[in-house]
Amino acid sequence: MSSKKKLLIYAACLLALTIGLFSLHGRQAAAQNPTLYWGSAGDDVISVQQRLNQWGYYNGSLDGFYGNDTFRAVSNFQQSNGIPPDGIVGQATWDALGLSVPNEAPAVSRGAATDRGDVTLLARVIEGEAADEPLVGKVAVGAVILNRTKSASFPHSISGVIFQPEAFESIENGQAYRPLSEESLQAAQMAMSGYDPSGGSLFFWNPAKSVSPWIWSRNIVTQIGNHVFAQ
Repeated sequence: MSSKKKLLIYAACLLALTIGLFSLHGRQAAAQNPTLYWGSAGDDVISVQQRLNQWGYYNGSLDGFYGNDTFRAVSNFQQSNGIPPDGIVGQATWDALGLSVPNEAPAVSRGAATDRGDVTLLARVIEGEAADEPLVGKVAVGAVILNRTKSASFPHSISGVIFQPEAFESIENGQAYRPLSEESLQAAQMAMSGYDPSGGSLFFWNPAKSVSPWIWSRNIVTQIGNHVFAQ
């Protein structure tokens, strides 16, 4: 092969690689949530307003304009969920709202269709509620959350269950937003794949902590580590 042909082939390969890299960068950029703040407008603002309205933080118009009412609602939501209350919808707030854009990395194998945002959100509550529990105890906590999504008594999404008012102490006190451990992520993935050591439980609690007397009226299924699990 002549030097000229080799040079042409090399140039063509380099061009194809460059186009591919720009295409990949474009897809990754498109997959990121935008940062929203006072004065922002559009469908993303409507999505935030709708979610905050569903969860009782926002009572204004679903007009797609990030004004005073939306700013206050976002700040209050952040304050309630352990996020610095700056009124700006950054990635941490998108994640907490359960509205983060799915990552395009290969999906985790699991029984129910979902995205990596759900795995991370589930892992955060596992970390906050069961950081010192054994792996099986962590999986059981994750399974309780997933079981609730299938119950008529609870919201039917992972984010809806997790962000119900006063549903999880770690959301209220911010412990769910600590750095994630590999074991909590593993536990979330195991729960999402269908492993349920809680035996179908909808509730869990630590008997060593102060809890409502009502919880003891539930049908106790098992105890794993420091947590009692019940239906």
